Amino acid sequence: MAPSFSIIVCCSWLTAKFHSDPHFGTTALDNAHLEIITFQGREYQKYAQDNQIYFAPIDDEEIERLELEQQVFSKVFDDRIIFPPIQQLDKVLDCGYGSGTWAVEVAEQYPDCEVIGIDVSPHMKPDDTPDNLWLQVDDLNRTFTFRSNQFDLVHSRLIASGLDKERWPRYLRDISRCLKRGGWAQMVEVYFNVQSDNGALTESHCLRKWSTSYIAALEGVKDLRSGMKLAGLMASAGLVDIESKMIPLPLSGWSTDPRMKAIGEANRKNVHLLLESLGLYPFMHLLDMPEVEFQELLTGARQEADDPSLKAYIPL
Repeated sequence: MAPSFSIIVCCSWLTAKFHSDPHFGTTALDNAHLEIITFQGREYQKYAQDNQIYFAPIDDEEIERLELEQQVFSKVFDDRIIFPPIQQLDKVLDCGYGSGTWAVEVAEQYPDCEVIGIDVSPHMKPDDTPDNLWLQVDDLNRTFTFRSNQFDLVHSRLIASGLDKERWPRYLRDISRCLKRGGWAQMVEVYFNVQSDNGALTESHCLRKWSTSYIAALEGVKDLRSGMKLAGLMASAGLVDIESKMIPLPLSGWSTDPRMKAIGEANRKNVHLLLESLGLYPFMHLLDMPEVEFQELLTGARQEADDPSLKAYIPL
């Protein structure tokens, strides 16, 4: 069966709720960003697909997955949402807020701080947000129009699949320019190249086939290895006191370490959903993978992610 498409125009209330506030220096996208297409039963932002920006869904299922993902990160980072030793937090920028979970938590924990989030898609934003949080619509691939020397912290997490590969050096320079003297950049990326803690995973496994297919589908426009290069990119942008760490994020509860086992158990459902939501459009549309083949790959990858003998993880 051929992949199915349809187009939906999102309700106009989004236009009012996601206007650009000139006080914060963003330049809003036009109403084209409100259109939604459906592909194989999942909803996507038409603007993001047409401009090869972001290939994951923006529907309720993806919101559920992102909430699970936030719970996993809370365990990984021991409930810390801000890592650097910042004494006074007055203004924070969240780049690529997604469903808004991180930005909302910061705004709630720091009620005297102004928190600004930008994302190309407003569709997953929560209906109710703290009064000190402003969520804007803008494309991170465009040069920042924020004033220089403005933010105490710029947060950027899992935007590699949405940032053009050539944009990375300029993106880091934009972040550096917008930070106050002594400000911090906090960045988290996942390299979706599934590994095995004991070397049991081979190229014939479905998890490895999923990884290589996902990277191949996007490598013309995205740099999914950017997380491995962040320290160098930060240094080139003029940032200092750089600390970089790789964390093996287990796909299920296979670890004998109690803490990592709990993280893996929390991550299991997120992984099952992620393998479909991130792979569906790139595999079936960009790579023209037949639906039957995609479903077989998905089933096999999920089974392998749960297999404790494979000890599968992704580098965080």
